[in-house]
Amino acid sequence: MSTQQQGIGFFEKYLTAWVLACMAIGVAIGQFMPEIPSLLSQLEYENVSIPIAVLIWLMIFPMMMKVDFASIKNVGKTPRGLYVTWITNWLIKPFTMFGIAWLFFFVIFKNLLPPELARDYLAGAVLLGAAPCTAMVFVWSHLSRGNPAYTVVQVATNDLIILVAFTPIVAFLLGVSGLAIPWGTLLLSVGLFVVIPLTAGALTRIHITRRRGLEYFEKTFLPKWNGVTVSGLLLTLILIFSFQGKTILDQPLDILLIAVPLVLQTFLIFYIAWFWARRWGLPHEIAAPAGMIGASNFFELAVAVAIALYGAKSPVALATIVGVLVEVPVMLTLVRIANAARARSEKRSQA
Repeated sequence: MSTQQQGIGFFEKYLTAWVLACMAIGVAIGQFMPEIPSLLSQLEYENVSIPIAVLIWLMIFPMMMKVDFASIKNVGKTPRGLYVTWITNWLIKPFTMFGIAWLFFFVIFKNLLPPELARDYLAGAVLLGAAPCTAMVFVWSHLSRGNPAYTVVQVATNDLIILVAFTPIVAFLLGVSGLAIPWGTLLLSVGLFVVIPLTAGALTRIHITRRRGLEYFEKTFLPKWNGVTVSGLLLTLILIFSFQGKTILDQPLDILLIAVPLVLQTFLIFYIAWFWARRWGLPHEIAAPAGMIGASNFFELAVAVAIALYGAKSPVALATIVGVLVEVPVMLTLVRIANAARARSEKRSQA
């Protein structure tokens, strides 16, 4: 077993314990050492947290080094994975999010939420549902053994669709006018989480393979980075929960009420894309990232739009922040589910 497999296996074996511990540590820091998240939260540009951006970059970089640009041209030979991604993200996800959130906020939780607050929480949920993931999906793809080159194309084409589809879908579902994409947030995120790490990864791959050979790069150099990915993921979780520790403790019921439909939506979209891709005969390395992209959210964009339209202290912004809180633990659960399904499939094939 390689070093990389050992590191990931250890992390997955104790997944629940790691996640719960990081959530608890983050909330404790926010409550008892508020000066730390207060200082770090000021390090922000265009609604993108610089500390979180650095950690995400470190998590993404190892996967980007795996991308063989020569293999990207082969993505067109398996276009069905792209079809699953596009259709799930833009013709299914925003509308199922609206339906599930409306059902919970206006029907199931009717006696717990006043109508005005329910409308605000619905708006926040819709903003999340119309913004599929750009950054963290590389981490989920890495942990679920996705195809790096295919994932890059899935994410890149998805970002192009955001430019034309996000505004009309949100305007239609929320009935708002004058909605504009926060271009600074969008372009900065794409640059930080796609262009820069992809370029750095490619240059590193070329440099190492020319000096030491491909075998050294794949068997010795790459495994050294696995600990960086896992450490960055854990630190990101701590940081996110430290930023929102006070909110979690002050508004636990609201956090829970918002989280329920968001979590259900995440699982629903993952299984729609996953089962569809597998039904089409797509391999795990393509099917898993297809499900992860739709299930996770571009929360930087959703939070930025919520703040621009409704204000930083609005219930709408709170709903998008809850999306940030539930994303990491829920997506790690889906990674575990996808890997378990892959392992079962491999055992059946060997039998």
